[in-house]
Amino acid sequence: MPPTRSLAASPAFFRTKQELVYRTLRDAILRCEVAPDQRLVIDDIARRLNVSTIPVREALQLLQSEGLVTMVPHVGAAVSSLSRESVVDVFSVLEGLQVVAGRLAASEASAEDLNELSALVKEMDQAIEDGEFEHWADVNTRFHARIGAIPGLTLLRQSNEQALDRWDRVRRFFYNGVLSHRVANAQREHHELMAALSARDAAGVASKMLHHYRHALEAYLAYLDKK
Repeated sequence: MPPTRSLAASPAFFRTKQELVYRTLRDAILRCEVAPDQRLVIDDIARRLNVSTIPVREALQLLQSEGLVTMVPHVGAAVSSLSRESVVDVFSVLEGLQVVAGRLAASEASAEDLNELSALVKEMDQAIEDGEFEHWADVNTRFHARIGAIPGLTLLRQSNEQALDRWDRVRRFFYNGVLSHRVANAQREHHELMAALSARDAAGVASKMLHHYRHALEAYLAYLDKK
């Protein structure tokens, strides 16, 4: 495993060594600082993080349960691939969660919620104007996470956040091939979503959210099919 900034986390920020290893590896995987299919050598990780192998094994099991790590008998652990199937999985789940969250948000969002969402859309506009597409993508995640939180349903919010984490990994890995070319269209769809939310049009929000994620998936699949 190559040295990365994320593998130098301070134990002071974590309650247990298992949490240290889990959070450090999870962040590195989601940020693509550790590449898909890369081997995760337990002894190497333990040495880098100054822990025993026990919390490393426990952390890898947690990451396997999230689909971020693959454990192969008699071989060891590796970062899960970013296959065509995994991309379809991420966008299919996000589509369903965000359609539900958006429909509920249209009727339940407060004026403060709508103002916050509108401010995020404006921040994304500014990021595009400044050519800061990575910042645009970060704010995009915050925008969709905020929609997922508005209904106040814990499982819906948590599921949205976990799915958005997985999307962050996909968009970082395919940034040059897909995301950098899709920003303008995606931002236009954000404005349409914001207009429907402001109009309290639940059916309109659901329809626009569905098309938003399907257009995104089409872009990723078109890129993958050309490779």
